[in-house]
Amino acid sequence: MPAPSAAPSEVVFLIDVDNTLLDNDRVSKDLSDHLEVVLGKSCRDRYFELFEELRAELGYTDYLGTLQRLRAIDPDNPRLLLMSSYLVDYPFPDRLFPRAIEAIRHLRKTGPTVILSDGDVVFQPRKIQRSGLWDAVDGNVLIYIHKEHMLKEVAEHYPAAHYVMIDDKVRILAAMKAAWGSKLTTVFPRQGHYALDAKQVASYPTPDVTIEHFGDLLNLDIGAMLAEQTR
Repeated sequence: MPAPSAAPSEVVFLIDVDNTLLDNDRVSKDLSDHLEVVLGKSCRDRYFELFEELRAELGYTDYLGTLQRLRAIDPDNPRLLLMSSYLVDYPFPDRLFPRAIEAIRHLRKTGPTVILSDGDVVFQPRKIQRSGLWDAVDGNVLIYIHKEHMLKEVAEHYPAAHYVMIDDKVRILAAMKAAWGSKLTTVFPRQGHYALDAKQVASYPTPDVTIEHFGDLLNLDIGAMLAEQTR
């Protein structure tokens, strides 16, 4: 990760990963199907029960940590040993949303572009690297447990007069908007199960900009959007 700039940028783009740049719902479905084939339906169901328990404890998803918990309750199952390889070697480039990389390049013409994600310290970086996203943003990657609580640190790494946050979760966008106010433009791509949950979306303030797909940013005049949001 590069050192912070001496002078703030005019604008910095912050981009979520799961279901924003990468179809994580599809990843989960593929994993579910593979678990059922290799371990059986009951073991698959137990994995996802543990997965949700661990998510509630940690505040982020931990696929590999869930395997460890499954192993603790089923220590004599040699088939579990192959599951970590399936996850680590998963073809993440195939799960990028259409035009994701091109849209990142489009944003970079206007300002520094940073991946800002929640996740663990092993699997989430691996996912970002293998998908090609790490290189797409020149290593400008921040991964936290609760990114909406780390805005001071984000600003220290990437100082800017204005920020744009692109995320499929209106909860995250609302929390960041509450903290940064007019200094932040929130962009909501309606992708993935969180974004399509009408009840959850209605529970939070409307984001500044709503698009159907992350790739739709290629069709936006970013300069005009920023002028509209910052005037």
